[in-house]
Amino acid sequence: MLQQTRVETVRPYFLRWMALFPDINTLAHASEQDVLHAWEGLGYYARARNMLKAARMVGSEYGGRFPGNTEDIRRLPGVGVYTAAAISSIAFGADEAAIDGNIRRVLARLGDISEPLGSPEAEVKFKQSAGELLPRGKAGEFNQAMMDLGATICTPKQPKCNTCPVKGFCRAFELGIQTERPVIPVKAAVPHIQVTAAVIHRNEQVLIALRPSGGLLGGMWEFPGGKVEPGESDAEALVREIREELGTVVKVGEMVGTYKHAYTHFRVTLRVYHCDIQGIEPSALEAMEIRWVAVGALVDYPMGKIDRLISQTLLEGTVFSNRTS
Repeated sequence: MLQQTRVETVRPYFLRWMALFPDINTLAHASEQDVLHAWEGLGYYARARNMLKAARMVGSEYGGRFPGNTEDIRRLPGVGVYTAAAISSIAFGADEAAIDGNIRRVLARLGDISEPLGSPEAEVKFKQSAGELLPRGKAGEFNQAMMDLGATICTPKQPKCNTCPVKGFCRAFELGIQTERPVIPVKAAVPHIQVTAAVIHRNEQVLIALRPSGGLLGGMWEFPGGKVEPGESDAEALVREIREELGTVVKVGEMVGTYKHAYTHFRVTLRVYHCDIQGIEPSALEAMEIRWVAVGALVDYPMGKIDRLISQTLLEGTVFSNRTS
């Protein structure tokens, strides 16, 4: 949960998660929908799906007991080099250096590493430096101390060098260039995508679709729609998308609202409209499944942030009057 998410955000999710899934066996026997629902709001939903896969793998290949060997931990779905090193050192006492974003920043300043973050040259130096500093037999304590140092003192902006316990060993502090380390590569412009979606009504219910398990927001429920192509109006895009996704035709009505959200590599502006079916019964041509759901029941279906905001708008407003024009 702490990967790409702040501690303050994670805390209530962690407590709720542990109440729902107190051990590996309970998690392994949970449904993907229950797991995603518990994770909703944390984002990066592949993490939740991987935790479920990992729990099931621990049950099937390791007799329900979490492996203590670094290589075995690394085999678990969603576990990378850093996570495997952190778990094996902190939980099992292995002499493994865990290198996360905070630790990279500390190492870059301690050793005045000038290669840009993310470059192969920088990674080699980080690994070498961490290995040289690692105290054998105390890797877990060392890794946690380095994480805390980066999170509380050796911060990205305005590091608290005067209170730093290792400033006497810090090459960047000695040179007065601590705010210039680590070197951050120039980021490419983030694409901005225009998207539209339909709240399709029938008999006091709305239609939602289940996204395929792989890919962005996999296994989550959404209101159908898609990208607005160049030269298309929102209504034209919606009619096309619904025909492609559901094999039917809709009449586009008034707007529900406009929603904006930033993902890792792109930003989205989504405009949502009330719609009514004008063609044949819709079918799941691209989604795993579609369902007609009462608005009050939408809370029971795991959704990404934007779709949850749409469902909240529907719950708060009058959604069944003056829909189409």
